[in-house]
Amino acid sequence: MLKGMTRLIFRVHKLDPGNFLHIGTQVPQSLAAHLDNQVSIESLKAISRTSENDPAKHEEQHEGQHYSLPLQDMKTIFPHGLPPRFVMQVKTFNEACLMVRKPALELLHHLKNTNFAHPAIRYVLYGEKGTGKTLSLCHIIHFCAKQDWLILHIPDAHLWVKNCRDLLQSTYNKQRFDQPLEASVWLKNFKTANERFLSQIKIQEKYVWNKRESTEKGSPLGEIVEQGMTRVRNATDAVGIVLKELKRQSSLGIFHLLVAVDGVNALWGRTTLKREDKSPVAPEELALIYNLRKMVKNDWEGFDALDPFIPILVSNYNPKEFESCMQYYLENNWLQHEKAHTEEGKKELLFLSNANPGQLERLCAYL
Repeated sequence: MLKGMTRLIFRVHKLDPGNFLHIGTQVPQSLAAHLDNQVSIESLKAISRTSENDPAKHEEQHEGQHYSLPLQDMKTIFPHGLPPRFVMQVKTFNEACLMVRKPALELLHHLKNTNFAHPAIRYVLYGEKGTGKTLSLCHIIHFCAKQDWLILHIPDAHLWVKNCRDLLQSTYNKQRFDQPLEASVWLKNFKTANERFLSQIKIQEKYVWNKRESTEKGSPLGEIVEQGMTRVRNATDAVGIVLKELKRQSSLGIFHLLVAVDGVNALWGRTTLKREDKSPVAPEELALIYNLRKMVKNDWEGFDALDPFIPILVSNYNPKEFESCMQYYLENNWLQHEKAHTEEGKKELLFLSNANPGQLERLCAYL
């Protein structure tokens, strides 16, 4: 039987943008150069990579090294949530690699030593823009998925408060607004990542959609998800039901649940949405945000006995991480400038990027 309690992890936005070698048969020196290059590549791999691809086995000795994320896991665990530039890099390199970093190791240590008889704990990844909060969060999601946790992942809470295409008055509460398109997209991705759970978890009450349609108590949770996907008008309500059922049942220890919200501070910020009279819509007036706020509220059973959250700082690269990242880019021929291999070139990139992972990636993309 699936057992466990919930762990809540949030990522806060900022505290505040192919090479080839030709070998000819007539020049033996070219072959020697090629062999030297192969030795160099293997040496770089030893620096930048670890062969341990199971996130449950990642320890301090793996810090700063990249591990391979199976492409199949990319489809099932991360149907959404990976940064667009990382996805582009995966297509270019034809592989997905995440760096094992200290913040993720710290959080993994907490999760591995969790006492599931105790109430839920919240963790907050925070740091400046571009330091790698999202990819650290993805490392944790990968771990939890491999440990057979149910993953409730909100890949960017800002998308629910900015530039939504359709905003409809809620049929459940006239004081709130539904976002059917955003809700239906989320349900589709939630199903992809958690399909094995949707037949196991049974809803604990009856839900009436209209005069002719309802979902009976004891039905699989998957029927709620399908209702929201096939009848988009009901998608927002379906998300609210999914969140409510998961929060209620995880507190009973029926399964392990990870609630991972990227950009959680958007839940309390301003929206860009307007009513027909051009007046602004407050975040709590959006049904999706209202329900997500309830999901992260510290009213889980026994929760008030603990501190609100454990903060984990995600900083710029340390020297070991910077060197590993550079070697990884060199290994994949991402850096083609003649000085990229030199200490002088590395120092210049270090100065220009200030060891910020996001800035370094953007600089290297043009070299």
